[in-house]
Amino acid sequence: MTSPFLSTREAQAPQDLIDRAKRFGAPRVAIARAGAPLPMEAAEDATKAGIMVPVFVGEADMIRAEADKLGWDIAGYALHDTTGEEEAGRVAAALCGAGEADVLMKGQLHTDVFMKAAVSRDAGLRTGQRFVHIFHITHPDGGRPILISDAAVNVAPDLATRQSSIVEVKDLLNRLGNDRPKIAILSATESAIPSVPSSMDGQALAGWARENVDGVDVSGPLAFDLIMSPRAVATKKLTADPVAGQADAIIVPDIVSGNALFKAFVYLTGGCAAGVVTGAKVPILLTSRADPPAARIASAALASIKCGLAK
Repeated sequence: MTSPFLSTREAQAPQDLIDRAKRFGAPRVAIARAGAPLPMEAAEDATKAGIMVPVFVGEADMIRAEADKLGWDIAGYALHDTTGEEEAGRVAAALCGAGEADVLMKGQLHTDVFMKAAVSRDAGLRTGQRFVHIFHITHPDGGRPILISDAAVNVAPDLATRQSSIVEVKDLLNRLGNDRPKIAILSATESAIPSVPSSMDGQALAGWARENVDGVDVSGPLAFDLIMSPRAVATKKLTADPVAGQADAIIVPDIVSGNALFKAFVYLTGGCAAGVVTGAKVPILLTSRADPPAARIASAALASIKCGLAK
């Protein structure tokens, strides 16, 4: 029996996100172990939308077989024949490190194998910045998106990592056309209470941002209702807060709260979640087997916007 709380809507990739991505040049996307239905379907959709130039990495016979099933002629695209997960991850990451691809995308391989290849010093993707995962979530009825970081990469991000998250989220929102983003630091309360560590962190992060990051409003700690609901903001008399009730992004204290929050948005509203890992030399796409086609093409669009290649 299906829960009444679950949305039955089929997620749709936000057209405005795809249209913005088309303003830029289509990035070359190295797809690690591409020879499986889901990554190949995602690559075809994004290529036909004009927001990706695929660079296939993996078992060549499997890649060609999947392309044939789709009726897709891939003869004009680069294909690097490799064997197994580790070699595919290593080669795809190295292509990005060498400047032969602009985005790194996970195909049919385990996430730990993929990320190990991405963070390896041999890949040449490290920049000295922390890797940060950002979800871009849109409601099926439209309206402005909300971003969440970090819900997939950093398990228990320290203050420095969340400072990087604030900077990366601001940069992405600027690229999305938001000139002065409003970023909320999530906790269970709007007061800094020593017994609630995330609230103390929220206060510290908001203070750090005010002193170190221009062109952004950051507020914390804020409970979820005060991040999302103008009614709750009015009831609790926080109307003077520039972020409360109108946040563009949420910085979470740990992977559990972030992961639960993003899935709640997606499964309860039927919204579309696009995800990208920032902080490396190139954007990284961590696709999941559970991702619908809409999320895959939206993620490709987000990576294209993050690259911002001249057209």
